[in-house]
Amino acid sequence: MENTHQYSKATQWLFCSICAYFIMNGAQVWETALMVPAWTAAPPSSLIFFQKPYGLDFKVFWIIVHGIHEIIFITALIFNWKIKKRRRLIVLVLVGHIAVRVWTLMYFAPTIMEFKRMPYSNTVNIFLQEKAAQWRNLNYVRVAIFFVLNFLLISGLKIKEKNNE
Repeated sequence: MENTHQYSKATQWLFCSICAYFIMNGAQVWETALMVPAWTAAPPSSLIFFQKPYGLDFKVFWIIVHGIHEIIFITALIFNWKIKKRRRLIVLVLVGHIAVRVWTLMYFAPTIMEFKRMPYSNTVNIFLQEKAAQWRNLNYVRVAIFFVLNFLLISGLKIKEKNNE
């Protein structure tokens, strides 16, 4: 007795996009829960995490993860283009995703690069601590938005492919 169902390419790519988003979400949670509290605790002293020769640098990791996710996401959009309700949902999520990525490139990336360039000092600077706390708190918002976008994308799996003009 065979009890299998073959899903369309559109559904398969949407599912792959959701999975890629969850992988990215997981990495965001890991970094936000473990790394961010450590380096934002007491700058410039806590910025030792970024100091050479063994300093942490996740830039290449995030470029690769976002790149792979976004290629899969665009592929899902292409395969779901003819399914009007899915297309609307995927485009909505894509617009939200792009907005958060622009926010990342305009604020988060330059600010963390600024922190990384700061020389180590065995002191705590209240101004830097407040700036790091703001970065950390806004990062919580950013990660939450990425999760919401992914959960919105999940709802696309319930949209029927037939009779969807």
